[in-house]
Amino acid sequence: MKFGKLPNIENIDFQLPLDASSNEQLLGRHTPTASPTLFVGCTGWGMKEWVGTVYPKGAKAKDFLQYYTRQFNTIELNTTHYRIPTLETIHKWKTAATEDFHFCPKIPQPISHSRDLGLSKDQIMIFCEAIQGLEANLGYSFMQLPPYFGYDRLGILEKFLAFFPNTIPLAIEVRHESWFSNPQHLVDLTDLLQEHHTAFVITDVAGRRDVLHQKLTQPVTMIRFVGNNLHPTDYQRIDEWIAQLKIWFEKGLQSAYLFTHEPDNIKAPDLAAYVVQQAQQLIPNINIRGPKFNNTTNGQMSLF
Repeated sequence: MKFGKLPNIENIDFQLPLDASSNEQLLGRHTPTASPTLFVGCTGWGMKEWVGTVYPKGAKAKDFLQYYTRQFNTIELNTTHYRIPTLETIHKWKTAATEDFHFCPKIPQPISHSRDLGLSKDQIMIFCEAIQGLEANLGYSFMQLPPYFGYDRLGILEKFLAFFPNTIPLAIEVRHESWFSNPQHLVDLTDLLQEHHTAFVITDVAGRRDVLHQKLTQPVTMIRFVGNNLHPTDYQRIDEWIAQLKIWFEKGLQSAYLFTHEPDNIKAPDLAAYVVQQAQQLIPNINIRGPKFNNTTNGQMSLF
């Protein structure tokens, strides 16, 4: 993930912003669940570098997804950003997954990066029909709007949300500075997302602290966390996130998705394991699972 990456992070204030005041009212409409779910995952499963650690020694590429779904309970499915999967591919993914696993497919670029968000063509429905084949394994789909998609295009987003099937859970990520530079623009966006039962993606990345907006629009949130090669601040930031999630769960948040990004994503499982470890320690009755790594010393799997 190149968005917001910096060559030097020494002078970055990584502290989480204050909780948005609107969250109290939104979460107050929901009864806190006795066992909230935290989905933790990475952005792909095709990492040969994980063989022998995340995947068993000698694992073949054709089996990577099956092993991945037994190590994590979700994935930021970037492959759908570049092509709509065939029904055969969807069936293979679903067959490989565990019962509790959630795919979070990214909406294809021909939709998210088109002038009218795909409304003049049939790709939205083709994509939705395809991913609905995941059935219970379908988590939140999400649309990553391009950096040039600003507040002046709010009306287009409104038309898209009105058209998008309400049977498919959806989250939206915005990047243009105009959404955040004017407080009213952010209010207009969050009101629109609430109206259409759409989650608001929170992105935690060094070079764009404005996209760390801390606003909830649903009793579900999606956090895209961009680390810096397991720098000590990665762990400090995760500690803050677990504390924040604990507060939100206690107030009525039902579930959350947290995706760990690291350079080349080779070390993303290490950070995911830390997320799970901290959440299990600090959030009572959390429903979560994450990677156990191969211990090459004794051949057993052990927690990070």
